Amino acid sequence: MLLKIQILGNNLEQWLLALLVGAVLTGLILFVRNLITKRMSRLETREPDRYSGMFSEIVGRIKPYVLFIAALYPASLFLDLPLRAKAAVASAAFIALALQVGIWGNYIVSAGIRRYVAKKAEEEPVSESGVTVMSLMGRAILWVFIPLVILQNIGVNVTTLIASLGVAGIAIGLATQNILGDLFAALSILLDKPFEVGHFIIVGDHLGTVEKIGLKTTRIRSLSGELLIFVNNDLLQSRIRNFTHFQERRVAFTFGVRYDTPAGNLKKIMDMVQHINENTENTRFDRAHFKSFADFSLVFEVVYYVLSPDYRIYMDIQEKINMGIFEAFENEGIGFAFPTRTIHIASQPGQNRDQAPGGES
Repeated sequence: MLLKIQILGNNLEQWLLALLVGAVLTGLILFVRNLITKRMSRLETREPDRYSGMFSEIVGRIKPYVLFIAALYPASLFLDLPLRAKAAVASAAFIALALQVGIWGNYIVSAGIRRYVAKKAEEEPVSESGVTVMSLMGRAILWVFIPLVILQNIGVNVTTLIASLGVAGIAIGLATQNILGDLFAALSILLDKPFEVGHFIIVGDHLGTVEKIGLKTTRIRSLSGELLIFVNNDLLQSRIRNFTHFQERRVAFTFGVRYDTPAGNLKKIMDMVQHINENTENTRFDRAHFKSFADFSLVFEVVYYVLSPDYRIYMDIQEKINMGIFEAFENEGIGFAFPTRTIHIASQPGQNRDQAPGGES
């Protein structure tokens, strides 16, 4: 007789049966979840496989409370409920499943991006900030989509809501356009990689080593020691010179010799410069030419390559070449030019050349 007691239009026996069905379904799924997780963990230990590990993580993220709410729907089929109550139970089960899908999607997006980045890191370094930004944006898109699906299921006009949100989004976008611009600029830097942490770059009149690429700013340590902070959006619109990946440095320099240098010595200069350059380590000689006649000197131009991007090595090599040229010129009696002026005084017609202008005859 106790089982025949009516509660909300159903007797106690029906309520107990519905509760039993819900509990059994929840327990069964949890049992299968734990079993799969343990089996996959053992398999991952014996034979490491990224896909089995990822599948084990997905199964392990099934939430018991989500299962219990979802199990209410099949349990409610054993009860005689009003249409509104049935619809509410169905909606609750759908919301629970949607949230579970969101939990799975959240993990898949994060793990997928990290696995992709780990694979790319084998070829080139990847910034941790880039992983954070991409993961954040991927999960944000996911958690915007899931609530819209839930609202659509419970009868909310999503089209009108999206239109309303669109107007609000425009207002928010205008108010935060600088922040959003810097955020997307950071994402562009991290994906396109015009530079990375540790690179030596020049931006306008500033130069230094990149220390951090943040969501809004990039920090560069200058040669003099101070920390330069650039807004990402402004930095992306600047011309950036990245010296990290270049393999050799082209060097062109000039020097001048005096106009009274004999032609024979002028012809020797190119050979002397080439010999000095070819006997200097970490260099590749390109050319040496008698370039032009300047106001005070005969100008020679020399071009060579330093086979290292290191600035200190370049300066050491240039110093060695300069000293070599100076010593060679000293041995050959060739003088370097310096600003001089020769004044020729011409006598007037009929004037004695030995007499200065304006003097007495």
